[in-house]
Amino acid sequence: MTTQETGQLPPLVEPAPALSKDETERYSRHLIIPEVGMIGQLRLKNAKVLVIGAGGLGSPAMLYLAAAGVGRIGIVDDDEVEVSNLQRQVIHGVADLGRSKAASARDSILALNPGVDVVLHEVRLDSGNALEIFAGYDVILDGTDNFATRYLVNDAAALLGKPYVWGSILRFDGQVSVFWDAYGPNYRDLYPEAPPPGSVPSCAEGGVLGVLCAQIGSVMVNEAIKLITGIGQTLLGRVLVFNALQMSWRELKVRKDPAAEPITRLVDYEAFCGVASTREVDSDHAVDARTLSRMLAERDAGKRDFQLIDVREPGEYEVVNIPGAVMIPKGRILSGEALDDLPREQDLVFHCKSGGRSSEVLENLLAQGYTRVSHLDGGILAWVRDVEPAKPVY
Repeated sequence: MTTQETGQLPPLVEPAPALSKDETERYSRHLIIPEVGMIGQLRLKNAKVLVIGAGGLGSPAMLYLAAAGVGRIGIVDDDEVEVSNLQRQVIHGVADLGRSKAASARDSILALNPGVDVVLHEVRLDSGNALEIFAGYDVILDGTDNFATRYLVNDAAALLGKPYVWGSILRFDGQVSVFWDAYGPNYRDLYPEAPPPGSVPSCAEGGVLGVLCAQIGSVMVNEAIKLITGIGQTLLGRVLVFNALQMSWRELKVRKDPAAEPITRLVDYEAFCGVASTREVDSDHAVDARTLSRMLAERDAGKRDFQLIDVREPGEYEVVNIPGAVMIPKGRILSGEALDDLPREQDLVFHCKSGGRSSEVLENLLAQGYTRVSHLDGGILAWVRDVEPAKPVY
């Protein structure tokens, strides 16, 4: 049987020379497991794991990597802690609001296990820095929530011959797998082509059950430990799919495509995923929040006629909305279902949370011949910031 069929892989890391007395006591529950034992713990001590994103999946993953005794944890994140993160990103606390996520995560890791070496990469991962960053690590954990970064992580890992553990979450659903081009399938074998832009919402758009992050994040660490120590059957060639509402797990097989083009270089991943094209319409068909506020006042006074259309989902509308907006979710517009509700002879202004989805709607309608269309630059986040700061954001 092949490696892909068995999931059994050689140990990824050579063992460290020894454990100290304190380390022996700390990891004693690992040491008495026959499959892990002293040699396995020494491999963990010598391991270097890079975590992409100190967010929902990265938070529990980093805590459990540290607790397990992984010697070095690298963190790639250029974001800051926001209050909406705290519902699921358990590595951060109220005192960390406004701080660098990477620095906040480092402090939590060291509070749990001061013997871990934490390396911060407070940059946005891109084609120019991925190979250099990845080169210093044994295994990559990818907890990001966008396809462009996932393809970048996949290709960089493949070029360097490194395995990576992938996790994905949305609402009540999670997925986990291991990709390693040297031994089996990579992420492109699961998704040969990127889904259309906006067809899969991010957690910020669709929401996520907070505890789901812990359920999927812990499985990701379980896979990393098996890769490092060479024990058990990894998820290489399998995608584990979890539904938290049903509390059910199922498994999908994924195989390497023998006809697939080899990965030879990194590319422009936003262009590959179609992200860049949705931004080209912004400058010519955008209004800012203060301008929209004046337009609404003129409409209320009978001096202007236009429709303000909220393309978000009902749950988002309930959190915060702009008075006078009509809700037509993006999916109904892009599918054509709602076109009868969008008159061509009237000015239409679309808005979403931050501008991405309304930009997609705008591009779609312009392609269909609509001319009297625009969108709110920055979305409702800009509206709250500049017009109604007493309202909540999410």
